[in-house]
Amino acid sequence: MDAFNDLKNATIDWEDTTDNLEEDPDNVEEDPEDSSFTDEDDPQEVDSSDSDLDFTPRICLRTAAALETQINLNNLPELNLEDTLYDCEEKEEEEEHDDNDEEISTDVTFPSSSKVVCADDIIGVPASIVYHSSLKELVQHVNIPTRTCTKIDKNRKLPCGASKPFEVVVKSKGTAAVVEWICPRGHTVWRWSSPPTLKYGMHAGDFLLSTNILLSGNNFTKVALLFKFMNIKIVNRTTFHRLQGHYCVDTIKDFWETHRKKLIEQLQSNDSVVGLGDGRMDSPGFCAQYCTYSIMENENKQIIAIENIDKRETNRNSVAMEKEGFLRTVAVLCQEVKLTEICTDASPQISALFHPKTGKLKDKGIHHSLDVWHGSKNLSRRLTTVGQQKGCSIIHEWCRDICNHFWHCCMKARDYNEFFDMWAGLLHHVTGVHSWALGFCHHGPLVEQREKHLIDPNSVAHQRLSEVVLDARWLKNIPKYLHFRSTGDLESLHNHNLMYASKRFSFPKAGYSARIHLAALDYNHHTIREARKKKDGSLQFTKLYNKRSRRWRLHTLKVKKEYRYIPELQGNILQKKLTADGGVPLVKKKDLVTRDYLDSSLM
Repeated sequence: MDAFNDLKNATIDWEDTTDNLEEDPDNVEEDPEDSSFTDEDDPQEVDSSDSDLDFTPRICLRTAAALETQINLNNLPELNLEDTLYDCEEKEEEEEHDDNDEEISTDVTFPSSSKVVCADDIIGVPASIVYHSSLKELVQHVNIPTRTCTKIDKNRKLPCGASKPFEVVVKSKGTAAVVEWICPRGHTVWRWSSPPTLKYGMHAGDFLLSTNILLSGNNFTKVALLFKFMNIKIVNRTTFHRLQGHYCVDTIKDFWETHRKKLIEQLQSNDSVVGLGDGRMDSPGFCAQYCTYSIMENENKQIIAIENIDKRETNRNSVAMEKEGFLRTVAVLCQEVKLTEICTDASPQISALFHPKTGKLKDKGIHHSLDVWHGSKNLSRRLTTVGQQKGCSIIHEWCRDICNHFWHCCMKARDYNEFFDMWAGLLHHVTGVHSWALGFCHHGPLVEQREKHLIDPNSVAHQRLSEVVLDARWLKNIPKYLHFRSTGDLESLHNHNLMYASKRFSFPKAGYSARIHLAALDYNHHTIREARKKKDGSLQFTKLYNKRSRRWRLHTLKVKKEYRYIPELQGNILQKKLTADGGVPLVKKKDLVTRDYLDSSLM
């Protein structure tokens, strides 16, 4: 193990370009000597005269590649990031069978365990944690309806006949507590389990725990670690994945589509629908596998369209995923509602789709607006860059005021000409001139102290500021800001996505889509909530600290979430289990990698 983890036995390797899920991994031959190259092998590959100096090769560290004994990775089980983080060992629990209980006498009738026939039998029913010692203390006082063992002894082919006292044994089976009464000869007289059973014998507690781990946005490994610390048994990972894949994923998708259909029906009567769109990658950096593109309706702030794009759908080009997601969501909405305007961030790829000559969406009749906040952010970045030049440091003092002036112009201007008159006036304002031949400033009385920080009209700083303010490329996009739209509300949805699908862990496409749909359901059901009030009827506020701006801001508290849609969703999942033709289908080991619904890492 020390030799395997030693960096001296590792090699630098290029990214595996043969990573294709459609290929059979057993047919791929690995040759560690061919995976790396030297200057003698191909001098052209390491030519330092390449004009692309910003190119960063995709290299990786291959552990133990320098060792003589090579390990075939295809024969090893998969290890996910969360298992490495929490160091949890997965233990498969096998069901115990008592061969002595095969033949049961019918002379004595024991109470049968409760069965779950419909969703109301288990959904919303209170449950508790029971300790074995307390449960054993209780069952010691239970009189079972027999004084002798009625089991058939296989050796004698006669009833056992052993009399009381019977030994009481309490053990765990999944999340259930199982109580057994054992006769002196080792026969199980009666077995009782704490939770009711579903169709084909599965305990309802195991089923609901597995489904609610997904519905609550948790990860199996974390919950399993919690149960381990409390010394409570839990279903194994394989059972969890099987239940999730066969009963949860498709049900969640259907539930989302039903909810979305209601929203679309409400918007179909509108003559104009304005959408706010934004994309969100599933991981930080440039290693994203999925991109979620969401569109929110501007009036009621409800999510009306979601599209999840896999990098494999864009030829493994993660940069093109947001554009692809935008095209798909817009194409769907154009067929359902009268989409007249869409607001996005300043993405060059999306802006090119609305080019009046070459854009794919130029004939759709959709007005493309840009997020005014992103416009202010871009302007601030340009002013900061100019302010770093020699003799232009005074621009930093005006940066905040200029951005606020841009915000004010976009909010008040009705067309480009009106915007330009107000916008260009700041070049006079920063010099202390508030009235000129073609106009005047619209502000009120100024503070006298402000006059100390004026910019000389003949200085280098004023010249550089004029270049930014009157930049032709900047002014060309101004009509896209005049509708004064913002996609800031979508950031709240992105926070919900982090709750259900963290960027620190990876998920398969179907499992990732299910979590994104749960996040959208959570957002839509709770975005419109009343403000929390005190006993005297006044609103209840709190303060939040912004680490970026290093300031506190006021925040209005809302009433707590109720998750009223969860019981219905739980009932749909349980109903699918109750109406199934058989038990949970087994999954072959070779399908663990290729089946999309299985979360090989953290679901």
